[in-house]
Amino acid sequence: MAIRILPENEIKQAASSFQNPPLLFSSPKNLYARRAQRLRQLAENHPFRDYLLFAAEVVDAQNLILAENPLEKTEFAFNQIRPLDIEHWQRQAKWREYLTALLTEIKPNANEQMLGTIDWLEKASSEELEQSADKLLAQEYSQVASDKAVFIWAALSLYWVQLTQFISHHATLESGEDLHTCPVCNSAPVASVIHFGSNQGLRYLHCALCESEWNVVRAKCTICDQSEKLEYWGIDSDKEAVKAEACGDCHTYLKTVYQEKDPYVEPVADDLASLFLDIEMEEKDFSRSGLNPFMFPTE
Repeated sequence: MAIRILPENEIKQAASSFQNPPLLFSSPKNLYARRAQRLRQLAENHPFRDYLLFAAEVVDAQNLILAENPLEKTEFAFNQIRPLDIEHWQRQAKWREYLTALLTEIKPNANEQMLGTIDWLEKASSEELEQSADKLLAQEYSQVASDKAVFIWAALSLYWVQLTQFISHHATLESGEDLHTCPVCNSAPVASVIHFGSNQGLRYLHCALCESEWNVVRAKCTICDQSEKLEYWGIDSDKEAVKAEACGDCHTYLKTVYQEKDPYVEPVADDLASLFLDIEMEEKDFSRSGLNPFMFPTE
């Protein structure tokens, strides 16, 4: 494994490695507030304004539920390697509480189509919901309708991001390999973030589930690790803050957002708002490797 979470007894002796931390953890309250604000900013005069505003409502609901019904810290048994691995973690029923609360918050302003989705989810059995969650976490996205997947994933993510607050936030980079998925939960990234400030110029992949970020060197494909056939595509100009990094070897692409070009970029929001770039990349026969929690693939 390339990144390992450090136990407390190893933190002091590895302190020198924290200058460029291999792992960054989100502060949930700031995360949701910033994302909702960015979604509303991007919605102005956007062709998909209504959907961006809907996404902002979901994020607002996540933030509210976080404040009103936080996950209680208990004695979890964490591994040092992918401590919250989606393939092995025995999730609690708490995530279904979050789903119910999300639906309650969104329902008053929902349109007719959305009300149908909410009604199905409210009537679904615990077994049906758990099966849908299993399929999403196993990347079997076509097995769950995308309108339902958005709400289920939002509840799962709210649960997972709080779990990250209970593990050690210190890690060491053991190698530059095996960094294609999140070293905390093993989920796919939504996009790359090129940081500024103390981590100027470093690239971190942002997890679509637990919202952690992990450092990956720039100028190599995040799927196949090749670098010779990388190209960067944008819609308007070289100055734009969102580009697609496309690999001619494995024919996949992942969005990259640049904080130096826009300090307010936010990976989920800016990835969602740049849907036209996805369309262009698909026309060039590149497959998307990232996952946006508000834009699930149908095939």
